[in-house]
Amino acid sequence: MANEEVKVRYSDEELAEFKEIILEKLAKAKSEYNTLRKVVMHNGTNDIEDTTPSFKTVEDDGALQLSKEEASQLAQRQYKFIQNLEAALVRIENKTYGICRETGKLIPKERLRLVPHATLTVEAKEKLSQSGRN
Repeated sequence: MANEEVKVRYSDEELAEFKEIILEKLAKAKSEYNTLRKVVMHNGTNDIEDTTPSFKTVEDDGALQLSKEEASQLAQRQYKFIQNLEAALVRIENKTYGICRETGKLIPKERLRLVPHATLTVEAKEKLSQSGRN
């Protein structure tokens, strides 16, 4: 118990476990990002994917545009998630992964398994939210 309190960083074995989790999430995130980009970049050429009739109504065009806008927003969010995961990999290499940037305490393993790119403990995140910073 006393050893847990003085622990200042995760062991190399623990970091390897987190790296595996992050690499798995990163591969999935990149795949989803590429799919979203294809939706956004699809410019409506008359190829075999275009099975809609040529007499589209204005509502149809609006619905198509909305889905492209939504895909664009999701792609942006996914890109940010990828950047956060890649930054977490850098922290693993630097052996600073899992250390709260506000308190300097170790972020619990359970939190890191759920949110592997976390840089704050739940308590620090709540304090920042209450103070209006983020």
